[in-house]
Amino acid sequence: METKDYLKDIQEIKNMMSQSTQFISLSGLSGVLAGFYALIGAAIVNELIANDNAEFITLESTTFKQILLTAAIVLLLSLGTAYLMTARKAKKIGETVWNASSRRLLVNFFIPLFTGGIFAILLLKQGTYGLIAPITLIFYGLACVNASKYTLRDVRYLGITEIILGLIAVAFSGYGLYFWILGFGVCHIVYGSVMYFKYDRK
Repeated sequence: METKDYLKDIQEIKNMMSQSTQFISLSGLSGVLAGFYALIGAAIVNELIANDNAEFITLESTTFKQILLTAAIVLLLSLGTAYLMTARKAKKIGETVWNASSRRLLVNFFIPLFTGGIFAILLLKQGTYGLIAPITLIFYGLACVNASKYTLRDVRYLGITEIILGLIAVAFSGYGLYFWILGFGVCHIVYGSVMYFKYDRK
């Protein structure tokens, strides 16, 4: 009887230590919604490209500016939804949104993400458009893998999937939009759904 009690106490201590180093309030449903935002954004971008009569879309063109605006709106909606739903989940389980674990998570997530963003901008200025989709997918995947040490393990698998898609996209540079749809749309919906049913519904 005492042995069982000791084992139970050890397990509880391990759970407490894990929770103190990991931010477990990430909302799977917010990932699903981010995926849908990305799909809607991709449909808008596809329409903008189809309606552009120019042979190439330049950085100075109205179409390119509209594409950037669409991407910015999708990003803001995704971040806003993630924050609101994560804050709601954190409140339910008695965890604060802004703590040591979440700070480590954000720092480790944004370092690769900002690096990839700067890299993508430099490629745009040099006219290397075919590598933009692969680079954004690869660095987003690296950001997820890097941040996964401080949150749910499923984020690591999402990151690895994004990296693989990015590497494949290098060989199919003319299909960047489709790889974005797969990476930022479909993958978010799939992994977000898995996380929702594994963690959020408990």
